[in-house]
Amino acid sequence: MKELIEQQQKAVIVGVNLNHQADFEYSMEELANLAAACNVEIVGSIIQNLSRVNTSHYIGTGKLEEVRALMEQQDGNLVIFNDELSPSQIRNLEADLDCKVIDRTILILDIFGERARTREAQLQVEVAQLQYMLPRLVGLRESLGRQGGGVGTKNKGAGEKKLELDRRRIEEKISILSKELEVLVAHRQTQRKKRRKSEVPVVALVGYTNAGKSTVMNTMVELFTETKDKFVFEKDMLFATLETSVRNIELEDNKSFLLTDTVGFVSKLPHHLVKAFRSTLEEVKEADLLIHVVDFSNPEYEQHIRITNETLQAIGIEDLPMIYAYNKIDLHEGDTPSTSESNIYMSAKKKLGVEELIRAIRQNVFKDYVRCEMLIPYDQGSAVSYLNQNATVIETSYEEEGTKLTLECRQSDYNKFQDFIVSE
Repeated sequence: MKELIEQQQKAVIVGVNLNHQADFEYSMEELANLAAACNVEIVGSIIQNLSRVNTSHYIGTGKLEEVRALMEQQDGNLVIFNDELSPSQIRNLEADLDCKVIDRTILILDIFGERARTREAQLQVEVAQLQYMLPRLVGLRESLGRQGGGVGTKNKGAGEKKLELDRRRIEEKISILSKELEVLVAHRQTQRKKRRKSEVPVVALVGYTNAGKSTVMNTMVELFTETKDKFVFEKDMLFATLETSVRNIELEDNKSFLLTDTVGFVSKLPHHLVKAFRSTLEEVKEADLLIHVVDFSNPEYEQHIRITNETLQAIGIEDLPMIYAYNKIDLHEGDTPSTSESNIYMSAKKKLGVEELIRAIRQNVFKDYVRCEMLIPYDQGSAVSYLNQNATVIETSYEEEGTKLTLECRQSDYNKFQDFIVSE
């Protein structure tokens, strides 16, 4: 019965085009996709061009009548607005439309709530949901008597339970969850410190949701480990990956790097979520190189690039080196530009352009490697073992004075074994 009720959600989406925004049409299309990700059927769309939103109802009275008429005509039971609504706007709209009203923010929070698998991601989403709800208790409480219940699009009773709590208890819940989250964040920071000590470079995949970051990661894992045991979840849908995954990619010449897959971005990503996921996104901050994965087959890919870069700036990431990986070229219509050092055109699914991406990663994260010759006395066998394991040994010969290695090594190892260097 619960599934049946969820399938019956029929929504009209509403947006205000403020001062003729260039990306407004795509924003509305994306809102419909977000609703579809929550199993909501879109039965109509209403837009209004305004210089500023109506403070009491977000839209004007004439458009409000249009929404009401469309809802009756299409037998709708939910109205979704393209921007975050204030508590009073929710209250006024629900009173006048006599149906449940939600906004883009709660829609995204719903999707994140469905996709979260690890305890850390679940805590991050729940904190974001509670912080969103806190100032909207009155408006959201009105929803409880309407068809559909809950806070967002789901009908699982979670909304009713949360709204039975008073403001003080919600604040206490946020505090308890935040403390639990701090423990997990501290654990993640300890892991990052250990990785830093190992001096293994970190490469982070970033990009718009559904650009193919997880597919890029799985293709590299398969290519360099020949196993699917370490695959991350991938699917052609919004926000398939919320958890940060780290995989060790070991190249043929003993060079290795850590590849990190992160949560995707989206237009108007709720600030509650950005704040809650800040600790996860700090994995990106620690990277030596960013791979900005772009869905090149999407006509709005330039818009996606802009939003991703703006979100990265919002969390304080501006000066890290970045390679653009224009993915899904097999689905792109039209000519594909030539690959360059910082722009790689590829199809992770078809394994096209992956070698070029690896080459670009090498040029960026291993540029401090030094080629040299070392002559290591036979009583220093541990140094030879260390270099065989951590450097790229090109040639080994055994001389009278010791083991002679022709190799490529990190600058730090070059300095560490400087006494053994015979030529560069």
